[in-house]
Order: sequence, then structure tokens, then C-alpha cells
Amino acid sequence: MSLNKLSYIISTETNPYHNIALEEYLLKHVEKGECILYLWQNRKTVVIGYNQNAWKECRTDTLEADGGYLARRLSGGGAVFHDMGNLNFTFLVRESDYDVARQSEVILKAVQSFGIPAEKSGRNDLTVDGRKFSGNAFYKTGDFCYHHGTIMIRADKSEMGRYLNVSQEKLKSKGVESVRSRVVNLAEYVPDMTVSGMTEALLTAFGTVYEGTPKELPESRILRDEIRLSSEHFGSWDWKYGRKIPFQHEILKKFSWGEVLIQLHVSEGIVEQAAIWSDGLDVDFPHAAAELLQGTRYLSEDWKQLPEKLSGNDEYRKMMEDIILCLKEEA
Repeated sequence: MSLNKLSYIISTETNPYHNIALEEYLLKHVEKGECILYLWQNRKTVVIGYNQNAWKECRTDTLEADGGYLARRLSGGGAVFHDMGNLNFTFLVRESDYDVARQSEVILKAVQSFGIPAEKSGRNDLTVDGRKFSGNAFYKTGDFCYHHGTIMIRADKSEMGRYLNVSQEKLKSKGVESVRSRVVNLAEYVPDMTVSGMTEALLTAFGTVYEGTPKELPESRILRDEIRLSSEHFGSWDWKYGRKIPFQHEILKKFSWGEVLIQLHVSEGIVEQAAIWSDGLDVDFPHAAAELLQGTRYLSEDWKQLPEKLSGNDEYRKMMEDIILCLKEEA
């Protein structure tokens, strides 16, 4: 079914757990033939990817002492800082209508309408003059998909540097000196730009790119009690931090498909517990790889067989080979 309904919703909340819960709710309830554009803001929040280690990505004690929030999203990718100088967007559609290029075109057209030469860079960055103003990530469950990202208008880059732990491995691979040098606020190009002005530009571009008239999502379609319960889940310690195991073997490695932190607890030559954290865009692989390692004999012939257990997915098999080679080299 082709798209025949354009809907939008603008959150008035700035609590990240509410906003992530609303995002998940919209994902579950987007109709066939509909595209929902969801616009939202979080106050002083570090959002980490589904497979990331909270303590490695964020100075959590500092963030929380300053009244900020740590949040974990459903999608993969890396850690980002949100504040009220940043506007977040999410496109929610059924799989048959999921089109990252078209969705990205909405953001680019909105930014370009201010005279800013924005362009797409790689799979998940939108840039101006080679500096990123929007990092994007993606999620799919069953027939339901979303594509979301940031739009930095006048985000506080000093706070971004205060709360985010950026690995030297990643910085070296990008050839820059700090996280702040890689990103840019759009207000550097248009000093009087506002969040409300960008919101209007996005809604206009949404209608232009999709050749329709976006209509506000009726309140009757939203069950607030369900969102409240989901918000409690996203704000829970278990969801944000998970289980911190005193691993005996820890390796940080940058591959072409993402940075990976591998943690192994080994007892009597057996990998009793394994965890893999990653800023890669694939949500499922790190968990699958950790499960394969758990219970194997450390640095043994057991590991040779692991990639073949993923032979149904050539990409996963190659990624597993990368991990095993790294473990052997670093042991």
C-alpha cells in the first residue's frame, strides 16, 4: 500500500523517558499507508544506543549530579547529547513505506530552506561543510520501522564534552581532536534560527517531499496510561544500566562496521559470562555474538566453529570472525 496519510505530533514533554516511550507507542500504532513525523526535545540527556555500555559512553555520575538524565534507546548507533538547543525527529512507518533517503530529504530540505548547504554523509550523518549537525539511527520490529535523529540548532557543546566519553580510538579514526570539533550548530549559519522555526520548516518540507498535507495526530489515538507505564520501564535502572559484571578480560576495538567493547569473565578456562557493547547500527548482532561466546573454552578450537553458526547471515559471520581474530590478537 502506498502512503496516503501524513501525520505529525509535537511533544510538549522534555523528559526523555516519556519521549522515548511515546516514540515506541507511535511505532506500535502507526497505520498502514501512514507516515508519522514525531518532533521532540529532551532536557540535559545523554542517550546511548541499545548495545552500549553506559559507564563507558557517559560520565554518569557527573551527568546525574548536574540534574541530567541517562537514557537508552531501542535503536543501535552511538551516544548523543540532547538539550533544549537540539530538536529530535522520528519518522515512523510500516516496512513497505520505509525510505531512509526520502525521510532524510525532509530534514535536508528544511535545513536548506534557511540557506544552509546541508548534505547527507554516509549512512547516518547529515552535515554542513563536513561537520555533523544530525546523527541518525534506525530500528525495525516486525512490520514497523522508525528512523530518528538529532538536529543541532544551538546545543551546548561544552556540556556535550562534559558528559560524553569519546574514545581516542574513534577520534583517531575520524582524524579529529575532540567530539566538539566534529559537530556544528545550525545557528552558526543562521544566528536567529529557533526551534519553533525549524519545526515549521520540517512540517513544510514533510508535505513537500511526500506530496501531501500533514495533519496533527488526534489525541484520541494516544493512550496516556500505556505511555506512562512504558516511561517507567525506560527510566528504570535495569533498562539504563543493565548488569555490570566484573569482567576479567576487556578489549576495545574499532572495526569498519562499528566500535566494539568485548568483556569476558573467564573461570577455569571457560567463558562464564560475555558481553559485547557496540555503537554499530545493527541492534541484534552484539547480543547474538555474546551468546555464542558464553560457555566456550577460552582461546580454544571452540571459537573456530562460532562464525559458521551464523552462516545464514554472511554479514554477521564476517563480524564474528572480526571479533574472534581481535580476541586472539589481544589475548
